[in-house]
Amino acid sequence: MSEPDPWLVSPGKRARLADVDPDATVGAPGNKQKTIEATEKSLARLSELHDRMWAQRSDSLLLVLQGMDTSGKDGTISHVARGLNPQGTRVVAFKQPSEEELSHDYLWRVHKEMPAVGELCVFNRSHYEDVLIVRVHNLVPEDRWHRRYEQINAFEEMASQEGTTVVKCFLHISRDEQARRLRARLEDPTKRWKFKMGDLAERARWDDYLAAYEDALTRTSTDWAPWHIISADHKWYRNYAISKILVDSLERLHPEYPQPEDIPDGVVIA
Repeated sequence: MSEPDPWLVSPGKRARLADVDPDATVGAPGNKQKTIEATEKSLARLSELHDRMWAQRSDSLLLVLQGMDTSGKDGTISHVARGLNPQGTRVVAFKQPSEEELSHDYLWRVHKEMPAVGELCVFNRSHYEDVLIVRVHNLVPEDRWHRRYEQINAFEEMASQEGTTVVKCFLHISRDEQARRLRARLEDPTKRWKFKMGDLAERARWDDYLAAYEDALTRTSTDWAPWHIISADHKWYRNYAISKILVDSLERLHPEYPQPEDIPDGVVIA
């Protein structure tokens, strides 16, 4: 029997971010050092499972990362993807939609980036921006973004039925931790390029974003594409949690190396 998932947003239940401490380390195997060691083992297992999935070419996995600014989406990708086969790994960063993308439905640009068989694809932000930023900034009428919850559920169910495992993680940081990370960007010359004045404008809408995230997590955590809330004030804990979720997800697929084609006896390689 697999261990219970302490990060899971149970489908049909209300997600309450106020009940999740961003500083928590629930489910960690011990202190920071022990958790880092466990993460390294988990990443090695992830690399092995991903290699099998890439060779087998029958399933795929999509990791969706969402979170407030500075929550660690880039850091998660750098850490988790570092041991994966680059041929079977893809990262897609969704920015402000282009003119061409805006001329289609909001899922058009997402659908064409879904992972091919064998691939592990990571979305840095995603189709969820269309029920988050568009809501907070009143970019489309409420009745329009509100019906997108069910559209997204149907889209992800189709992907699941076609062989894509959808793993969704919300990186949950505290407002104080965000302030520390924004200050670090200003003070560190190697990180200053990441800072934008618009980050402060978005920070002022913190409560609006939390409300939007709670509704999205509640309405779109499904049996086929569940959400996980990851306490992300500690980067080492965040990396452990996501690596474990990915390993558990791939192990449920039981990927195996395919049988080699028939090779005649006595083959000689000159």
